[in-house]
Amino acid sequence: MRIADVLRNKGTEVVTVAPAASVAELLGLLAERNVGALPVVEDDRLVGIVSERDVVRRLHAGGAAVLESRVAEIMTTTVTTCSPDDDAAALAGVMTTGRFRHLPVVVDGALAGIVSIGDLVKTRIDMLEAEREQLQSYIAS
Repeated sequence: MRIADVLRNKGTEVVTVAPAASVAELLGLLAERNVGALPVVEDDRLVGIVSERDVVRRLHAGGAAVLESRVAEIMTTTVTTCSPDDDAAALAGVMTTGRFRHLPVVVDGALAGIVSIGDLVKTRIDMLEAEREQLQSYIAS
């Protein structure tokens, strides 16, 4: 299974945040869109990623003042990315080992989607379910 297969089922819409946005604005987007992380994009270029975990850690260290700071101050700037042709199972291993749950999909330098570990698990379960149904149909006929 490739990342393109995951995106085909999930869709390619990506909500992003600007590095100049406040952490409070970021939290509003995370809550409104019911997502756990957002790619940080400036001038159509991926410059980072910021997750709920990033916010929680900074809140713990710096208190409520963090809400007034900019996303650029708390985002992760070394972002692991993938392409639609990458193997989803291999990337699930990379995400597990790296202890991150969101992976931006990039094509020719442009953000083309984002997948979460949950998306990968759901797609794998759907594939296993389809295989099970095919085997049951084969056995029954």
